[in-house]
Amino acid sequence: MDDGRPISYRALEVGTAVVSSTESEFGTVEHVLQIPELDIFDGIAVKTKRGLRFVDRDQITDITTTRFQCALTDEEAAALPAPDGPPVLRPDLDRDEGSSLTARFGRMFGREHWKEIDD
Repeated sequence: MDDGRPISYRALEVGTAVVSSTESEFGTVEHVLQIPELDIFDGIAVKTKRGLRFVDRDQITDITTTRFQCALTDEEAAALPAPDGPPVLRPDLDRDEGSSLTARFGRMFGREHWKEIDD
């Protein structure tokens, strides 16, 4: 795997590979957990085969353009907890795709539709 260039957590892209200390990929970055007003990075939510999991900032060893390296063993990565807190919501942009009347009104009036990410 290409090591990439070191980057800030602010430049981390959704879909970046998340790897354990043994270089085994166990998921991809779903979103960064931060407090922007205080410039505090809390960790990331990782999309895994078992759903969303939380990786704390203290478990991070390296962030690059191609991967998010953790200090976790493969066993620890498999036992990661789900993120704790309110559900993550994001716009459902696909809802207003197509030629249906509902989709046309959605595009005309800029209606926002939200869906809960419950992986």
